[in-house]
Order: sequence, then structure tokens, then C-alpha cells
Amino acid sequence: MLTQLLRTRLGPYRRSLVLLVLLQFLQTCATLYLPTLNADIIDNGVVRGDTGYILSFGALMIAVTVVQVVCNTGAVHYGARTAAALGRDLRAAVFDRVQSFSAREVGRFGAPSLITRTTNDVQQVQMLALMAFTLMVSAPIMCVGGIVMALGQDVPLSAVLLVVVPVLGVAVGLVVRRLRPLFRSVQERLDTVNRVLREQITGNRVIRAFVRDAHEKERFRGANADLTDVSTRAGQMLALMFPVVMTVVNVSSVAVLWFGAHRIDDGGMEIGALTAFLAYLMQIVMAVMMATFMFMMVPRAEVCAERIQEVLDTDSSVVPPADPVRELRGRGRLEIRGAGFRYPGAEEPVLRDVDLVAGPGETTAVIGSTGSGKSTLLGLVPRLFDATDGEVLVGGVNVRDLDPALLARTVGLVPQKPYLFSGTVATNLRYGNPGATDEELWHALEVAQARDFVERLEGGLDAPISQGGTNVSGGQRQRLAIARTLVQRPGIYLFDDSFSALDYATDAALRAALAHETAGATVVIVAQRVSTVRDADRIVVLDGGRVVGTGRHHELMEDNDTYREIVLSQLTEAEAA
Repeated sequence: MLTQLLRTRLGPYRRSLVLLVLLQFLQTCATLYLPTLNADIIDNGVVRGDTGYILSFGALMIAVTVVQVVCNTGAVHYGARTAAALGRDLRAAVFDRVQSFSAREVGRFGAPSLITRTTNDVQQVQMLALMAFTLMVSAPIMCVGGIVMALGQDVPLSAVLLVVVPVLGVAVGLVVRRLRPLFRSVQERLDTVNRVLREQITGNRVIRAFVRDAHEKERFRGANADLTDVSTRAGQMLALMFPVVMTVVNVSSVAVLWFGAHRIDDGGMEIGALTAFLAYLMQIVMAVMMATFMFMMVPRAEVCAERIQEVLDTDSSVVPPADPVRELRGRGRLEIRGAGFRYPGAEEPVLRDVDLVAGPGETTAVIGSTGSGKSTLLGLVPRLFDATDGEVLVGGVNVRDLDPALLARTVGLVPQKPYLFSGTVATNLRYGNPGATDEELWHALEVAQARDFVERLEGGLDAPISQGGTNVSGGQRQRLAIARTLVQRPGIYLFDDSFSALDYATDAALRAALAHETAGATVVIVAQRVSTVRDADRIVVLDGGRVVGTGRHHELMEDNDTYREIVLSQLTEAEAA
């Protein structure tokens, strides 16, 4: 999987890679040539006392060293740039794919895991690529070239290499084989730590309210300890590799000196040749060491590549149309025909055979008990997920056939849990309409009953908003989310229990202002409060994912037991009448 990912993503950088390999080849050749020059200086210059020979070949060594440094610098430069570009492309690809996911795919992976895959997993693959570009390209050239050059110095002594290289290869292979499952566990434990930390940061108020600080600390300590244990086991295996390699290196050096001394004593070898052979032995070992360092990173990078590729290979259940409709005639009419929705693997569907019609100038309310499928129903319209049965039409066109940008402009959704982005009040309000003027923003705030508190903020429209809108109250967050949708001015407004955090007076004032502002648009309201929906032109009652009643308030009070039960749970008979 790692090889496939790198082959696919490094395609646009072939020229840089070719130049990188060429520079690494020249650098390695220069490195391999230096011990031979050093041996010549010792045998033909130092031993014979020829100063001219020493100076001339010394100058040649300096020139070769300069070539080595220049090529190495160029190789590192191109390697670092290509690895950084690879990381950028992978992050962008994962981000783009996640952005195309519906709520179903996001729920399958989970936000903590997607964050880890986009950051840490990509970083591991990028680091491996960098090490490969700077080390792995030169390592095989160095190893093979070192063996050839060592044979050129003395063939009988080269028998030591027949033992050293296989022993190193086997030792490294055994360690790497144990590392791969450990690194998979490391990434999974990292997901768990991210999930627990995210829950504790997001649910900080709940933790404080229930005085569960000690419990949450223990939960995080457990997740952190699991990660530490697996990381420690992986670190122990990594730590074992270097002593094994260095032991082989030192034993082989002693063996070369022992047998080389006997070869010199017998007259079969020069002192310079022994020096060069030792240098080549160290170069071969260093090549194996570089490969070892790479192999230590490969198991973790393989796991990360699999996790990244899993995201990239996952297709969204909400597929953009091949030939999208880019213009609507009746952009304000909403029809839901026999819609059903079932989560993958669920025994029962969330929605079954739901029919709903909402036209311009009308307010349609959807009410039902908790878990009846109200929010899921609204989510089908902007294609947060697609209906598994039936169809949803906007302006007479199936939403599956609409251009996503057109659908986003036509349908404005205020979600049940409004989310504000870090920035200012103005940047959040202009999220759906970047060209909106300040006057339009103030008007939307006034309709949403948010103008007063925004004016009191230091900076007004330029007042800072923290991530998630945590520096404003729940009611203020809801009103800002409503104002954001009003600035967009869509043809269809979907309010998913968007008034739950408002007091009754603000709720009533907001609905009165909305009625005037959205007079020509289609409005669909999901609410738990009967007071919010009782004046709607049409009320749709959901129960167990089915429509069990449709009509006005007084009609449903007379002939719909489900609606009557909901109303009387909140109001008295007199108030309901």
C-alpha cells in the first residue's frame, strides 16, 4: 500500500526525482573514490616519500570532496522539497475527500481518527519519503559500490563481506518484522488519545457540572498509558537494532585488521590497500545502517499509508451528479415523496414513506417525539445524506441532479447544534454570502434578535468569535446562526430546532420578524415547542419515522392522538385551545 501510494502521488515530480537520483549517484561515486585516492597517496606517496605525488593527489581528493559536497547539498535540497510537496498533496487529498463525505462516512471514521490521518499519518509518510530521498537512494549504490571497490583492493580479504552483509540483513529483517504490528497499535492508540482528549475539551462543562474530573483524568490516564506501553515496546525493538548492527560492525573490523595484518606480513597486500579496505567496509556498513534506519520507519509508514489510502478509497454516499442542473424555475418549492433512510447495518430505518410538500410563502412545521427522525428528514434536503428510498425535490428537480453550489444557494439550513467558526461576527455572517454589506449584516442581526447584544460587544461586527462560538451563550449562538442563514437569502429555509435555547419572549419576537422577512420563501421548522409550531400553515407529525398526521393545529388537536399527546405534555387544555 505504501509503494502504491508513493508511486501514485510522486508521479508529478518525476523530473525532480531523476535529478535527485543523478545527484545521489554522483555524490556516492565521489565518496567511493576517496578511499582509493587515499590508498594511492599512502602506498605511492607516503611510503616512497614522494611529496609531489602527495600534493597532486591531495588536490584531486579536495576536488572530489567538493563535488561530493555540492551533489549532496543539491540532493538534500530536491529531496526535502519533493517530500514537503508530497505531504502537502496528501493532506490536500485527504481533506478534499473528507469534505466530500456525508454524515454517514464521517461517523464511520470518527472525527479524531480523520484528524490523526490528516496530520500525524501524513507526517509519517512524508518523513519516510524524505529519508528515502536523502538516504535510501544512496544506500544501495554505496553498498554495491563498496563491495566492488573492496574486491578491487583485495579479493581474499573480501570473504569477510560474505559473512557480514547476510548477518546484518537477517538481523534487521527480524526486528522490522516485529515492528509493523506494534506501529499499527501505536496509531490506533493515538486515535484513542485524540478521541478522549477531544471529548474532554468539548464536554468540559458537563464534566465540571457532574464533578467527574477524577473519572476523566483516570480515563485519559488509561488511554495515555496504553499508548505509552505500545510506544515503549516499539522503542525497545528499535533500541535493539543499533547494538546488534554495531556489534557486527566492530567484530568485522577486528576480523579485517587481523586477516589484513597477516596479508601484509605475507607481502600479499599493501598498507594503503588495508586502509582503503577498512574504509570501504565502513561505507558498506554505513549503507546498511542507513537502510536499517529506513527500515525502522517503514513499518509505521506502511500502517499510516494504509490508513490514508482507506480514506482516499472511500466513496461518499452523496455523489455529485454527472450532468448537474444549474438553473431552477420554481426554486422555493420543496417536495419529499416516499422518502426513507436507513443507516448501514441498522435493523430498522430512521424514516419510512415520508411525504411532505412545502411551497413559497408557507410555513411547514415538523414535530414529533425524540428519535422520530425530524432532524434526519431535514438533512435529506441539503444532502447531508441521501434518502435510501423515495426522492427529495427542490423546484421540481431531484436534489441528486442539482448542482451542489445551486443547492447550497437555494437551501439554507440552521442546524440543531449551530456552529460558529473562529474569526469575527462579520466573517461568520458572510459565510454563505461573502459579498454582503454591513447594512445587510445588521438587518439580518435585527431580524434574528441579535443586534442588541452584538452592538454591546467590543468591536461590533468585528468582535472576535472563538472556535465553535464558545465565547457566546447558546442562545446568542443560535441567533447568530439564524442571522447567517438570513444573510444568504435562500429560497428554502430549514430551521432544525433552532429556537430551543431562546426564551419565550425572544422566540415569539424572532418568529414574528422571520414571518415578514421570509414571506416569499419556503420555511420548514422542526421544533419541540408547541408554541413555536402551532401557528404554522401546515404541521407534519412524525412518530417512529412515519408521518402520522398532517394539518393545522386545531385540526390535529381534534383527530390526531400523537399530536394531542405532545401538546398536552406542554400546555393545558385551555392553553392548547
